[in-house]
Amino acid sequence: MCEGFGVYDAQFLGLTVEVPDPAPEIADDVVVVDGTSQWDYVHFSLALSASRRLARWVAWNIDGLRLFPGDSIPRDSERFRLDPRIPAELQTGEAVYADNDLDRGHLARRSDLLWGILDEAEAANHDSFYFTNIAPQMASFNQSGLDGVWGLLEDAVLQEAGLELRRLTLFGGPVLTTADLVYRGVLIPGAYWKVIVYVLAGTPSARCFVLAQDLDPLTLAPTLDDFATFEVSLAQLEEVTALGFASLHEGSMAVQSVAPARRVADVADVDW
Repeated sequence: MCEGFGVYDAQFLGLTVEVPDPAPEIADDVVVVDGTSQWDYVHFSLALSASRRLARWVAWNIDGLRLFPGDSIPRDSERFRLDPRIPAELQTGEAVYADNDLDRGHLARRSDLLWGILDEAEAANHDSFYFTNIAPQMASFNQSGLDGVWGLLEDAVLQEAGLELRRLTLFGGPVLTTADLVYRGVLIPGAYWKVIVYVLAGTPSARCFVLAQDLDPLTLAPTLDDFATFEVSLAQLEEVTALGFASLHEGSMAVQSVAPARRVADVADVDW
């Protein structure tokens, strides 16, 4: 892991964007092993929930000027695997995904991480398959939802003419609640969240989104195409995730702080 390449870089955008802090009510739920609570991989870092055995948050960077096309670095030779640094009982592994419609959904998108020199991109590709970066998602939600809807959101920012150095910093993870569906001893998240941070025309900015998936309590069958992406305020995101994003509260940062949630009907036409 890391292999001499960079992990999540808080200074990636030329300003400080620190990883989130857990709220007091979940502080004791963060996985700590030998004094370590932040787990670093090539181009991303994360923290885990001990009770849920899933990531609380994942932080990653995208260098749009040095991205490899996703199909240029094969995924066929990779397998999903537990992180040997962390006790297996604190990770959600293969058992929950076998013989059903649950996908092993990447939190930091594999294609987001494939940048740098070739060896670096290949190492990031490898690291993206650790189960610590994976969460259970319905097949249609993962394949048409996260990679589709959120991919369009990222692409929309990367295509902005005033985007500095074609760079993005992102945070994401599952929304973890006690109301989530229990399946094979694992609570299946009903929603996922993402924050996109960027510098546009000299202005540091951030946008917050929540994407919901439908789970049938009996069959785990999705209601096809019935997921919805909502843009939310920073305060709303912090409430739903129990995470604090101190860096996004800086006075120089343009981020919605009191705006009500709104559904994103066409993510390709989001007004950045």
